[in-house]
Amino acid sequence: MPLTVLTSACRLKPLCRLQRIQAHLMSSHVEPEVLLEKAGRAAVITMNRPKVLNALNLSMIRRIHPQLLKWESDPETDMVIIKAAGGKAFCAGGDIRAVTEAGKVGDSLAQDFFREEYMLNNSIGSYRKPYVAIIDGITMGGGVGLSVHGRFRVATEKTLFAMPETAIGLFPDVGGGYFLPRLRGKLGLFLALTGFRLKGRDVQRAGVATHFVESKKIPELEQRLVGLKSPSDSDVSRLLESFQAQSDLDSDKPFILDKHTSDIDRMFGSSSVEGILQNLKADGSDFARKQVEILSRMSPTSLKVTFRQLQAGAAMSLQDVLVMEYRLSQACMRGHDFYEGVRSVLIDKDQNPRWSPPSLDQVSDRFVDECFASLGEKDLRF
Repeated sequence: MPLTVLTSACRLKPLCRLQRIQAHLMSSHVEPEVLLEKAGRAAVITMNRPKVLNALNLSMIRRIHPQLLKWESDPETDMVIIKAAGGKAFCAGGDIRAVTEAGKVGDSLAQDFFREEYMLNNSIGSYRKPYVAIIDGITMGGGVGLSVHGRFRVATEKTLFAMPETAIGLFPDVGGGYFLPRLRGKLGLFLALTGFRLKGRDVQRAGVATHFVESKKIPELEQRLVGLKSPSDSDVSRLLESFQAQSDLDSDKPFILDKHTSDIDRMFGSSSVEGILQNLKADGSDFARKQVEILSRMSPTSLKVTFRQLQAGAAMSLQDVLVMEYRLSQACMRGHDFYEGVRSVLIDKDQNPRWSPPSLDQVSDRFVDECFASLGEKDLRF
């Protein structure tokens, strides 16, 4: 082969490689973070960030909320189903890292995320058409907000529910101040303060989910839901109940907190967090000692704020609770413990947060009052 031809061929190789790379980039496409589709007369929302456990971010909220409102007034849409891709998580929470970074530098995301998330939560709570959340997998924080206020919440044996916010210097938001105190007895307060995890059928037994259906039956359930013609709430309810009746997995096991229910009501029935700790220490049982150990690791400020949040929220509408929680979210953005909690649990993962103040007796009532104070013009408005 002549040298000139060989040289030309060598020069072309990088060019060909570059062209192949460009062609690949043009042919490949980035998967959308949330899928919004119609299946017959049903609308289907699918969280589609499985690699990050479908964590909810602001761009997802901004896609879901306006479409949800359109479907509500669309005569061609009878119901909404919300589910998730990946098989591991429905939604493990909000995109806390992004909010943390924004809060540190005073970026507007620290306001926008909570404001728009809570407005979406309110729309779900007041939705006029059947709203079915299939919480098949991890459901925490922001994922609870996307599901718990809807009329139907279907848990499976893979469901893992928790509101673990006191461990990161936050509080159980997304309307936690509304639904948690409405669970039986002091169960909601116990879940809020300790971040206790409920699994599978226990999510329904606690009242967080409305139905339990085995995970393998979910594809058929979705098909049957989509096939309903102009369904009323009672039509959807009947179908869910029929699938629940076919799901006997773990039905013979008692609720995990059954033997502790009366103890929880008694020990968490105090008028303060300090009183709860006194009750637990005086009880001295293995269960009580475990709760003391757990509470001692939580942000003292978060514990006091959460206690007050649930006390107040028990007598409020969902809208009023969300206004209150927006004020609390911004207090957390101004404070110390949220950033320290995220550092300790999610970034450095040393599980050794340095809370400030470091103890309950140093968190004054005045400081807690300030967390609940009106933001004036910046308050959340519906």
